[in-house]
Amino acid sequence: MLELQRIRKQKDTIIERLAVKNFDAKNIVEEILALDNERRHLQKQLDDTLSETNGLSKTIGQLFKEGKRNQAGEIKSHSAALKARSKTMSYKFDEIVKKLRSILIELPNVPHPSVPKGVSEADNEIIFEEGELPALPDNALPHWELARKYQIIDFDLGSKVTGAGFPFYRGKGARLQRALINFFLDEAVAAGYLEYQPPLLINADSGFGTGQLPDKEGQMYYVGEDKLYLIPTAEVPITNIYRNVILGEDDFPVKNVAYSSCFRREAGSYGKDVRGLNRLHQFDKVEIVQIQHPEHSYETLDEMKDYVASLLRKLELPFRILRLCGGDLSFTSALTFDFEVFSGAQKRWLEVSSVSNFESYQANRMKLRFKNKAGKTQPTHTLNGSALALPRIVAALLENNQCDKGISIPQALRIYTGFDLIA
Repeated sequence: MLELQRIRKQKDTIIERLAVKNFDAKNIVEEILALDNERRHLQKQLDDTLSETNGLSKTIGQLFKEGKRNQAGEIKSHSAALKARSKTMSYKFDEIVKKLRSILIELPNVPHPSVPKGVSEADNEIIFEEGELPALPDNALPHWELARKYQIIDFDLGSKVTGAGFPFYRGKGARLQRALINFFLDEAVAAGYLEYQPPLLINADSGFGTGQLPDKEGQMYYVGEDKLYLIPTAEVPITNIYRNVILGEDDFPVKNVAYSSCFRREAGSYGKDVRGLNRLHQFDKVEIVQIQHPEHSYETLDEMKDYVASLLRKLELPFRILRLCGGDLSFTSALTFDFEVFSGAQKRWLEVSSVSNFESYQANRMKLRFKNKAGKTQPTHTLNGSALALPRIVAALLENNQCDKGISIPQALRIYTGFDLIA
């Protein structure tokens, strides 16, 4: 959520930058500023009325002490009228504040100046590419056929027990999943992240804090009887650890990592792009989260980007990094870098990570602040990234490493899998 003070000071810049997200902010910004002016005017009236009422109360008390009951009665009547007026103004003030907040949350985060214009993922900028694309034979199999051939992932059984998008991993497929999770967690802990194991259900306040609610409500599974949501990513519970918290400057950077299952309805998804592991309703992911001082958050974003790249290098996967254009940027993000790996048999790039800086947008919603050296509180910046999401990593590993003997396991994973070949 954007701060009112920022909207007042940077009105034209905000409108201009939100246009990069293809969001016409002019009318909503004007409405926010008009309501804010009305709110501040009413606040002054309330303060003046309260001050006058307090003054009258002292006068009334003094008059009663002096035995001037008639004069005290007249002033008391005036004081009662002021209190009634104050009550009416307070009600109106609360209504304005409520309306102002409801409109503020409709305003997306302002994209960073480096975010390019664009309408969709086709307009994203490739800023880095590394690794040789695999040279596979013409009869190379896509991962869903490899999974069936080596009996390591059962999509049909998942459909039987739950539905499409909920696969079973078995045998060496399950071991590979566990190996990747442990590898990603160990790497993150070695990089200074504190590991958490979070709950898989969140309340509405947590969903609002990180921006999933109300923007992405339809994409989450909802447990109606208990009014809880299944998490779409560990970012949500981990970042919400700090909701309504005031940090000190010495606390930065806060670095957390968590593995969790993730749940996404992905309503309307269909076609070849969602086949196999390409798009699931339940999947495993390791997430890194940082809370940082506003002056250092973009330096931290680069560090997180480099860290994710290091994981892909160790997995020996060709990858590229994209800077998302305005049209593909999320509602809450100021700047996002996507990582894609090349899937050899499908001959296409698959997104495996997003690393984002939300600046103070989430912090404002969560009331996550820090006390600066001057003793004043201000919002922190929040960042997160997938490090990494497993399904498409597994898809690329299976496809790119298929050979006559089976599927070769990258060297970095062998200590975790206990085997070097799926055959």
